[in-house]
Amino acid sequence: MKIISIVGARPEFIQATPVSQALRANGAHHEILVHTGQHYDYLMSQTFFDELGTPAPDYNLEVKSGSHGQQTAVMLARLEEVFTAEKPDLVIIRGDTNSTLAGAVVASKMGIPLAHIEAGERSFDRRMPEEINRIISDSVADIHFCASQTALKNLAAEGITRSAHWVGDVMLDAVLANRHIAARNSTILQKLEVEPGQYALVTVHRAANTDDPQRLEAIVTALNIVAETVIFPAHPRTRAALQKINASFEPNVRVIDPVGYFDMLTLEDNARLIATDSGGVQREAYFLKKPCLTLRDETEWTETVSAGWNKLVGVQPDEVGRAWFDFSPPAEQPPIFGDGAAGKRIGEIISSQPVIFGQPRH
Repeated sequence: MKIISIVGARPEFIQATPVSQALRANGAHHEILVHTGQHYDYLMSQTFFDELGTPAPDYNLEVKSGSHGQQTAVMLARLEEVFTAEKPDLVIIRGDTNSTLAGAVVASKMGIPLAHIEAGERSFDRRMPEEINRIISDSVADIHFCASQTALKNLAAEGITRSAHWVGDVMLDAVLANRHIAARNSTILQKLEVEPGQYALVTVHRAANTDDPQRLEAIVTALNIVAETVIFPAHPRTRAALQKINASFEPNVRVIDPVGYFDMLTLEDNARLIATDSGGVQREAYFLKKPCLTLRDETEWTETVSAGWNKLVGVQPDEVGRAWFDFSPPAEQPPIFGDGAAGKRIGEIISSQPVIFGQPRH
């Protein structure tokens, strides 16, 4: 079977490796990896391929940045050219990015069977571009691979049952496979001169925070008032947004360049606390049993909140400050994201049953 796998952003690079390994080990599949170029500088893109051993992309569409409409439009045109040339039997999309949406639209319009990894996640806030991407992708997908039981229930509520499969989270596969490798290879703690458990890790990149000056200013204020070293790897868009509001940080906040997967995993694994607006980082915090404060008003990863390991705090400094040292997860942590074998399960399901365009989903 000829399979086109689409990636474009950090979480998708991480998710791709376990699935690619499973598909390519089968011998019956020919996987073609298409990188849209949504994340394109080395620290946000190529370093993940280098460290994770992900196969080099067969195509790099070099779309780069732009507004949602501009970026998605270029992806649509270029993906259509690739699909026309390759004539795949199946297209795999993952997550909730513009790359996800573009792959879903082109595959469905060309009548190509479509699989969505990380299907069924919902924040129930349609103001989020990512939520629109999820809903549209699931509505046209022919097979849905879910990271959690909650995602299965969300799909069932939308009438999608027969095509939905709980497999676990492929990002957990990646963490379990690379945690100890990262610990051996990364020197990020030494470079930053920080000790394990003696700092908090922060990431901010979502448009709802970076494109709203008031929210971004509130985050800056919140980080400035916490009495703890804060390591803040800044996404290029975030750094530009910080410059636009003339953000000034106190000495406890250390804004650094984006880091590769091994360095990020090491920073997460040794942080006392993680504060983020990233869905991927919320899950990695859960996998690594780190208290997580989500700098948003909602999350699609509701299971982590229900389990008591993630707290929605928004961006207001007083709310963030109260939770910074007071939030304490429970002793137990349910295995809501599986056992680290999601990639293998996805490969087995794809190999064991034909994925048919337009097949019944309930």
